[in-house]
Amino acid sequence: MLQILNPFYMKKYIIVLLIEVCYLTAFSQVNEEHLPNYLTPKEENNLPFYVKPMPKGITHPPVSPIRNTAEWEEMQAVLVSWKSGYETFLSEIVRYAREEAKVYIYCSDSTTVKNYLTSHSISTQNTAYIQTPMNSVWIRDYGPNNIYTNDVDSLYLVDWVYNRPRPLDDASPALFATRIGVPLYECTQPPTDLVATGGNFMSDGFHTAFSSHLILDENASVTAYNQTPKTEADINNIVNDYLGITRYIKMENLPYDGIHHIDMHIKLLNEETLLVGQYPTGISDGPQIETNLNYILNNFNSVFGTPYKIVRIPMPPNQSSPLWPSGGGDYLTYTNSLIINKTVLVPTYYQQYDTTALRIYREAMPGYKVIGINSNSIIYQSGAIHCTTHEIGVFNPLLISHQGLPNTDNIWTNYQVNATIMHVSGISSALIYYRTDTLLPYLSASMILTDVINNTWTGEIPVQTSGTTVYYYIWAQATSGKTQVRPMPAPLGYWKFLVYNPNQVQELNTQNFSMYYYPQGNNNINIIIHSGYDLTANISLVNILGQKVLDIYNGKWTQGTQEFSFSRNGLSSGMYLIKTETNRGTLVSKIFLN
Repeated sequence: MLQILNPFYMKKYIIVLLIEVCYLTAFSQVNEEHLPNYLTPKEENNLPFYVKPMPKGITHPPVSPIRNTAEWEEMQAVLVSWKSGYETFLSEIVRYAREEAKVYIYCSDSTTVKNYLTSHSISTQNTAYIQTPMNSVWIRDYGPNNIYTNDVDSLYLVDWVYNRPRPLDDASPALFATRIGVPLYECTQPPTDLVATGGNFMSDGFHTAFSSHLILDENASVTAYNQTPKTEADINNIVNDYLGITRYIKMENLPYDGIHHIDMHIKLLNEETLLVGQYPTGISDGPQIETNLNYILNNFNSVFGTPYKIVRIPMPPNQSSPLWPSGGGDYLTYTNSLIINKTVLVPTYYQQYDTTALRIYREAMPGYKVIGINSNSIIYQSGAIHCTTHEIGVFNPLLISHQGLPNTDNIWTNYQVNATIMHVSGISSALIYYRTDTLLPYLSASMILTDVINNTWTGEIPVQTSGTTVYYYIWAQATSGKTQVRPMPAPLGYWKFLVYNPNQVQELNTQNFSMYYYPQGNNNINIIIHSGYDLTANISLVNILGQKVLDIYNGKWTQGTQEFSFSRNGLSSGMYLIKTETNRGTLVSKIFLN
């Protein structure tokens, strides 16, 4: 039977709809501009007149227990907003992301996008299109967030109030949720109207998240977004209710990062490893990054109850003046990457630093396909690959979480491997695959369920002799028949540990010791070392004949980051070795002097 709406409510609905249409129209005049990741002066002037889009989803939090996904979990899709002027950059993301997941492209004209892709030898297979106008390319910030009920059950999406007056962008999560038939929960209405941005949110998949103090600043009082003022406790309660975050770590804003998004200088690579950008000592945001890192290390452990492992990666200077953000230079960064299943897409700028950055990723994430994508055409707008993509979780996750075994001097008993393994249908079997030589086939060892409440599965790798390196991964099968491995690119990817003789010098464990170098000016080479130990060390430069040509450092240093430099004056061009000898082992790195 046709129902006639009460005239009062019909009139009210029409007025609200007309107001929303007017504001969408007014604030969409910038649709064809290359809007940066930061607020433009025009947007700042218009902020007092901005009205948020009407809610399209569910405005109360989910009832079931929920878990926010981590970026390295299995993903079904990547979202991209196609904007003119960035076609070359965006098409390279599509080229590689579509090999791992379906790429959904928001665009005004899908035919134009398809023609561009095919003309650049990029297949349109595994791509889909949401044809709608958009304000900007920065879909990380306004795209929907993934949650699962009961850890691995139903997939839901979550939206917040985007911290930019860009209504077309802000309304896009509802379009995608409708497209794939998933409920959208919104923390957009009082009293849970949270102003936030995806580039300033990072989750470990186990109820811990990281942000800068921007999340506090933008919600502390009534702003142009007309949200209700919130204390830190209020914010913590909202992210707990809507995203399942029970521990929300917040760091001081960086003085020279104008958008205060943490993905511009830090990234979780797995549950316990932080990739952290590093400037030369005293440069730009370097001091505050070090302060924030020390705050994390001194106050928080990983989900495994152990300190976070740190991998350092250079924050490169611009190729011309001004070199650094502190002087007005672009915010070049390698942490603004995307992990999508078995591939990592890394922003690149110029070879001198790119080769080091890509090597650091490959060493930290063995087996992953690490692809560099030139980001010079977009980084001046304060963003790169992570800022312009958003991953969507699968409908049927098989979750495996494991803390890699450390190096050991145990040559008497087997090595116990524990893993959290979950699937909505249950787990029927799990195996450890291991080998002691990358040229040999893997052997297998069974795992059994040892903790029903925590979904812990346990197995053992047979004991090995001193000097053996063990490479291993975990395989599991759900009762439904679905299978999964971890690390995800296994068998190419793996965890490894060394069985060492405590009376002999061993190679340094690069999980707790990292080094990179970069040129400083025309004559100096800077070396930055991060160590998880207190060390006594000798660093020297050695030629390809093994002859020492220069002493760089001899002495002690405490746990943390140290910086050294040497002059290349008088040194011939060619290949050299930087040899770091310590009381915990030795590390040798190649260096080429032009």
